[in-house]
Amino acid sequence: MYVLGMESSCDETSAAVVEMTDGADGCPALRRICSNIVASQIETHRLYGGVVPEIASRAHIEAVSRITREALDQAGITLADVDAIAVTSHPGLIGALLVGVNFAKSLAYANHIPLVPVNHIHGHVAAAYLQEPDLKPPFLAVVVSGGHTSFYMVEDHTTFTEIGATRDDACGEAFDKIGRVIGMPYPGGAALDKLAYEGDPKAFNLPSPAVKGDDLDFSFSGLKTAALNLINQAAQKDEPISRADLAASYTHTIVQGIVQKTDMALQTKAKGVNTLVLAGGVAANSHIRSALSRLCEKRGVRFIVPDRHLCGDNAAMIAAAGYFEYRKGTRADTSLNASASDYV
Repeated sequence: MYVLGMESSCDETSAAVVEMTDGADGCPALRRICSNIVASQIETHRLYGGVVPEIASRAHIEAVSRITREALDQAGITLADVDAIAVTSHPGLIGALLVGVNFAKSLAYANHIPLVPVNHIHGHVAAAYLQEPDLKPPFLAVVVSGGHTSFYMVEDHTTFTEIGATRDDACGEAFDKIGRVIGMPYPGGAALDKLAYEGDPKAFNLPSPAVKGDDLDFSFSGLKTAALNLINQAAQKDEPISRADLAASYTHTIVQGIVQKTDMALQTKAKGVNTLVLAGGVAANSHIRSALSRLCEKRGVRFIVPDRHLCGDNAAMIAAAGYFEYRKGTRADTSLNASASDYV
């Protein structure tokens, strides 16, 4: 079946067509991306050093019709061929979400197509099904993004149980904030990833984001504060500080914290699972990918991470998650609303 996906939770407007079927009689499942159009707002928000919600919402309005037509044309189909429309309904920036939700509702209603609401986080994990069509639950997922740093036990394609999360800031926000402070171009996290290879990861002693104890939680606020204090104190003393060393030390501290808690998860609450999925925008970070790959090799666990173009916000992942929700029987009508929260 063909699923048209719509994504507008933050600053990427995306529409995609994905063809999905489940295998029968020994045939493999089909997970095919027919099109995946992303209209990025990076250049716009770079002027402000971060996403401005009102500007993001207006940009979604300007782009959504065009990219939807482009996604259908590139896939070689029309709306008459679409079996379901999947749209990110939560979580995210409320104004941005409302653009995608209302557009998808109108499109579905006018063309008598089933409408399927999708949790944005479930979408990030579903990108792994597009990467590895033979992937099947149960498995452990670690989602790292600008708004989330969480562990989930994925019990089936639509059932997620959160077993650990950040208590304050998220990993992506922590990367972007310090990247911006030391003058890296927006988005700061991506630039910091590259710069970290040029510095000494042990140059600065910074507090781990892994919360002490036997839970699977994180806290990035203390790490950010320590890094900011280090930068400010150096500036007050008019002392030079190596950006590369700071980037390397900061990145190393975050990566080690994530590895520590992931290892703990594999040995406790996720004991017995044989697959780890890394997902979310920060899953594109090369240091995190490498470290978790080494951990999984050590533990004898299969490691799956989507290609970088599927880590960031995109509609193909929403269409994939929407397929499984559709198969479960999830439907929405014109009363569907957006929510900024993880829960609706």
